[in-house]
Amino acid sequence: MKRFFLGLMVASMLAGCKSAPPPPTPLEQLNAQQKSGHVVFQSHCQICHNDRTNDTLVGPALIGIYKKQYLPSGAAATDERVSATILHGRNMMPPQANVINQQDLDDLLAYLHTL
Repeated sequence: MKRFFLGLMVASMLAGCKSAPPPPTPLEQLNAQQKSGHVVFQSHCQICHNDRTNDTLVGPALIGIYKKQYLPSGAAATDERVSATILHGRNMMPPQANVINQQDLDDLLAYLHTL
């Protein structure tokens, strides 16, 4: 019985050790590229995605997208995978390859890293 309670106590302590990911970088602390990326996000992404809350819209919330090991699709959270999704679309997300240029994509990725 002692072992059970000791095990339960250790498990409770370990579960409590998980900390919440840090919040997004405040907008006023973004560098120039990240600020440009925020503008790109507002122009092309915010209609379907939240960036600073976990609330889903049409698409998943993007807060903490790079702080997780995997994207909502199950793919690794890398610039390559995020770029591919943005440019080529996925499921209900339309491709943005004809809408967004390389500089805007780079700026957007820089901004997403701050979330």
